[in-house]
Amino acid sequence: MNATAASGHLAAQARRLYADQVIAALPALAGSVLETIRALLDKPAVPAVVLMRRDLFKAMERGGAIWQRGVADGLYKAMGQTVAAARAADLPLPGAGGLSLVDDDTIEREILTSRLALAVMDRASWEFSDLRSRLSSLERRNELDANDPVRAHVLARIALEAWRGAGMSLDGWRELQSVLHEEFAHAVEEAYHEANRWLVEQRVMPEIDLRPLIRRSRGVNTGGMFSGALGANPGDAASTSVRGGLTGGSGGATRGVGEETRLMTRAGPLRRENAGEILSRLNRLVGRQMPGFGDTAHLKPVSPALAEAINSAQVNVQQRLVTRTDRPDAQPISTPQMLAELQQRKQALKQAATTPVERATIEIVAMMFQSILTEDRIPATIRVWFARLQMPTLRVAVSEPDFFATIDHPARRLIDRMGACVMGFDSSSSQNSGEALSKEIKRVVQVVEAYPDTGRRVFQTVLVEFEKFLQHYFKNENEASRKGVSLAQQIEQRETLAIQYTIELRKMLNEVPVQDEVRQFLFQVWADVLATTAVRYGAQADQTKAMKKAATEVIWSAGAKVTREERAEVLRRLPPLLKTLRDGMASAGMSPEKQDEHIQTLNNSLAAAFTAKAAVISSERIDDLTERLESLEELLPDADNVQIDESLVLDLSGHESSEIEVVGEGGSMPTPAMVAWARELQVGSWFMLDYRNRNEPVQLAWQGLRKQLSLFATPQGRCVLFHQQRLAAFLQAGLLLPAQEESLTVRATRTALAKLDADPSRLLN
Repeated sequence: MNATAASGHLAAQARRLYADQVIAALPALAGSVLETIRALLDKPAVPAVVLMRRDLFKAMERGGAIWQRGVADGLYKAMGQTVAAARAADLPLPGAGGLSLVDDDTIEREILTSRLALAVMDRASWEFSDLRSRLSSLERRNELDANDPVRAHVLARIALEAWRGAGMSLDGWRELQSVLHEEFAHAVEEAYHEANRWLVEQRVMPEIDLRPLIRRSRGVNTGGMFSGALGANPGDAASTSVRGGLTGGSGGATRGVGEETRLMTRAGPLRRENAGEILSRLNRLVGRQMPGFGDTAHLKPVSPALAEAINSAQVNVQQRLVTRTDRPDAQPISTPQMLAELQQRKQALKQAATTPVERATIEIVAMMFQSILTEDRIPATIRVWFARLQMPTLRVAVSEPDFFATIDHPARRLIDRMGACVMGFDSSSSQNSGEALSKEIKRVVQVVEAYPDTGRRVFQTVLVEFEKFLQHYFKNENEASRKGVSLAQQIEQRETLAIQYTIELRKMLNEVPVQDEVRQFLFQVWADVLATTAVRYGAQADQTKAMKKAATEVIWSAGAKVTREERAEVLRRLPPLLKTLRDGMASAGMSPEKQDEHIQTLNNSLAAAFTAKAAVISSERIDDLTERLESLEELLPDADNVQIDESLVLDLSGHESSEIEVVGEGGSMPTPAMVAWARELQVGSWFMLDYRNRNEPVQLAWQGLRKQLSLFATPQGRCVLFHQQRLAAFLQAGLLLPAQEESLTVRATRTALAKLDADPSRLLN
């Protein structure tokens, strides 16, 4: 047997091993699906859903074995064909026969197939990359066929067609989508791993070096896309990519790398780096087809023909994608219709493009927006405005190549910020897409459309405006968060003032002979009372002045009293002073028991003063302290420089009321990386919070100075306030989970990357 035949035989055996491994996992996979359906039957639901689940359970019991046989037959058939019938079904494209809409069933199958393929590649991308490299080496080709059976999209199509062939519906598939994605991803990852391990045993590329595939533009710092990741060295970004590929070189090592990659998407501090790696992979993949794609050194003017086609397409989009707020008689356009028109526009734009790079850019942007428009959690009323951003985004992507090189491009950030605000856990809820928020998104999109030639500047401008709107929206217009934000601001002001008062009181008493118990009372208790009174009534109000005077009275009373007249004066002043002290501590939310403890401590200090065991404080010193306390606000340090620390704050949970809950415990000791992640969270983003026996969606509604305090609000109006360290502790323990493991554009880029992995010829057509 010659070398070529031997290599081809090894490749065929590897594919057969992959197929055998997948097929061997099918019984366990089907069992997990059946158990999931049983569990769903026990959960309460509306009658229609209950009936659908019962029918699905019966269909799975009856057709589960048929489905498994269908998947096995489809895989083996795909392995034996040169042009596989199992190739992923592309949407029919408009051609010489004229334009036509694609039926909803075809689009639904395309969406479900793409989602399954994406879930598989999300978990098994490193294993697949290694297997693809080894098979390509054996067969002496640059790339696997688009219909190769080891591609995830081929298996996804086979699995879905077999599902329907076994008598089960697409609605049933959607109901079980999460378990199907998880089980298929695990099975395929193991199959890739076994195929890689076997090839390594046959001495087929034991080490894989990806360095020849990395291209850099001259004078461009590729580390920019990683600049926010854990304070990493920017120059290490490219080497991180290389190390990822090298670590996955052997069959035994790739498994760990795949798991690491999967976990990176869940770890907040690493998400920026993982997003940068996705963009890097996209540039490498496209760069194999057209080397000029990754050149970010210079801006690229749009060719006149394409510029005219983009302008024409944008006008058409504005006319077609209108809402009832634009025109009362407007008929809503369904998502399948929007996707079909997106495909038609893409083909027309490609025909107008003059270079391969322009055609590739059009294809990638179209795939990204196809992913965005099929995101179920975006409300239908908002999805229209995202669709209208396609042409402005394409115009920027064609002329500014760094759109595909950095996650910080303003166009990406704007789409991500708007998406994060509307992608809650119930897209039908008006809380997730309030009228004010919908109007602002509409305004933002229309501003971008109105300035087509300003590129990234218009995106940056409206991004800043959108951030300002969010602060105003959650503070003044969102019913769920408005009251909580007001209370949180008062708490922050109180805590900041308390720390500032403590700092100044320490300075004032630095050289005054005051007993330690009195010092601690003033620093730990009375500074908080002063802050509470100042926030409630104002710094110059009579109530605040009375509390300042009480502080001077305490200091004077605790000084040594050596004469009968002084002792009598203390006894005369003591009852109103004690009343003022109790009133102040009560206003700060202190319990009567704690008040009694502090009063008893002060009584002991006064007793020491009566026995002349305390130091004498001169009347001149008391007058000086009184004068400085009256003008205390003028001496306070800049609030921006005050660090709100849990150890300095008396008891943050003391501020709790029926309107706001303050988290004072829970979580695990956070790492510096988790604290950094807590500071990166953005207002408007959605999370799932597990706190006080409730697990519910919350939206980040407010952040204080230097993000030391953060307020989360539920759609029902429950508000929960975190200190920065406690927030990091909840993130560390998984008690606060982001609704999106990846931003909207990163996920869309990942989807495009999976499709290009499955069929690189899309770039050239």
